[in-house]
Amino acid sequence: MCRRRLGVGVWPTDRLPTREELAAEYKAAPGVITSATKLLAQDGLLLSRPGAGMFVRERPHFRSLVRSWFQRRKDRNSFAQELERQGRQGAREYASDTMQAPPEVRARLGLGEPDGHRHDVMRTVYTYSSGEGGPWMLCTSWEPLSLTKGTSIAFPEAGPHGGLGVTHRMAAIGINVDAWTEEVCARPASPDEAKRLGIGAGSIVMVVERTYLARDQVVEVADIVVPAESTKLIYNGPVGDG
Repeated sequence: MCRRRLGVGVWPTDRLPTREELAAEYKAAPGVITSATKLLAQDGLLLSRPGAGMFVRERPHFRSLVRSWFQRRKDRNSFAQELERQGRQGAREYASDTMQAPPEVRARLGLGEPDGHRHDVMRTVYTYSSGEGGPWMLCTSWEPLSLTKGTSIAFPEAGPHGGLGVTHRMAAIGINVDAWTEEVCARPASPDEAKRLGIGAGSIVMVVERTYLARDQVVEVADIVVPAESTKLIYNGPVGDG
């Protein structure tokens, strides 16, 4: 039907012609047009706005999320650095609180059985935005209180080392992060994630599950969430001898 015209941008990002107009143009029954537009909406080419009609969905502008294999221990926040390299401005909102780690996080951090209702992790929730595109990345980080409580880095975004990144902050209290892993998967966004990112309910997101280690001890885990349809996940790093 009109898939080819949508793909080459014949129609602007505006309201689609009415069902009757499309039926006349394509010499098809109105029911066929309805089925076709529903299919195109399912494929992400059209947006249905109740009471207003069908609209051509704007093609996403891709943002790059760069994950470097090589990280200097004293590097600043990687998100801020990457925006600077791309000549863009960005902002982040965050909130930190202590809590008892949920079971999945406990397993990732290697924590033992919970001690009653005792809080054992510092959780920090971030929303990252780029000036021209609004919110586009979420991150939730968990750090064991057994490592950071009562130190100058207890709150990730406060104190003399606030906002400087996990490896930098841990080094400040004598913990040298020497390894990290990331596992990437795709899944539907939760209702809260969709709302915070400004995407449709159930939209597909990429999730980067990050782990920082000092020797064999896990010092931080984090979940980074970005919209799959508008984000390029890029990994790079040097190649050495050996």
